[in-house]
Amino acid sequence: MFNVLRIRVAALGVLLMCLFFAGATLAQNPPKPDWSLADMPSQEGRIFLVTGGTSGMGYEDAKALAAAGAQVVIAARNPERGQEAIDQIKREVPDAQVTFEPFDLADLSSVRALGQRLNTSLPRLDGLINNAAIMAPPERSTSAEGFEMQFAINYVGHFVLTAELLPLLRNSDAPRVITLSSIAALRGSINFDDLHSAQAYEPMTAYAQSKLAGLMFAFELQRRSAAAGWGIQSMAAHPGVAVTELVARGPGLDSEQGRQWSANREHLQTAAQGAVPTLYAATAPDAQGGAYYGPTGEREVIGPLGLATVPSVANDIAIAARLWAVTEEIAGTHYPSSAP
Repeated sequence: MFNVLRIRVAALGVLLMCLFFAGATLAQNPPKPDWSLADMPSQEGRIFLVTGGTSGMGYEDAKALAAAGAQVVIAARNPERGQEAIDQIKREVPDAQVTFEPFDLADLSSVRALGQRLNTSLPRLDGLINNAAIMAPPERSTSAEGFEMQFAINYVGHFVLTAELLPLLRNSDAPRVITLSSIAALRGSINFDDLHSAQAYEPMTAYAQSKLAGLMFAFELQRRSAAAGWGIQSMAAHPGVAVTELVARGPGLDSEQGRQWSANREHLQTAAQGAVPTLYAATAPDAQGGAYYGPTGEREVIGPLGLATVPSVANDIAIAARLWAVTEEIAGTHYPSSAP
């Protein structure tokens, strides 16, 4: 009972703070629809961390940033796949500055250990791309802390990682945090009575909740950065529907969803195309904190770059403040309330 009261009081205080600063949010200008890697400015001297960068969009992010001159750290679970990703990037970008760090988003002790290592080894962090994700595994499983696995990996792990790396981000003169959401967030809701799907598990419902939570985190981080003077631009992006390993590793290619995906894959985004909204948010001078970027074609599955559709609940500052306070409590991680 005490914990619930503490969460509500904390959420109320932050809500008042964020309401005060909400009016300072810039009007969002849509990006150039045909923006491509050719438009990416040099990233020489900048340092990025990409979670889940061993395949799919994360790999494309890491390769493109390295090709633009950035120092890139790929963080993922499998060191062997990490080395394969580095080798492949260096074959295409011989002078790439890319390294690998092992960690597991489903184990917060591993997340914190990565944060400690990077705070020791890096002078700053100019960009954090919260990309790693799992989608709709048919059976419910839980993280080391007992969280539903999609909620843990897609949202809570990145929430904690960002907090751990906040000192490094604040050492940058123009830090950015990009959190990957999904068009599935449009169907999502935050079930505070059963965040971890313990009472009922439906794979896509849990996935949609986790991706909505990530989107709300991106917006709330922007509000808190503005209020506390962190100097961070926080944005969200989604790839539409891209050809990656997400379906094969989630519901499986033999599932109904997998069969539909396989039948239509020629008409979907490639991983490189799916990475464009993230890379725009991470590097474009015109990208704006608090924006949500994605493809703008039919149902936002494919198409030219633009401002993505924001679910109405994602703009609810009261729900966002409550979700933040609950997450701090269950994860045992607390962001500073003001600039030091």
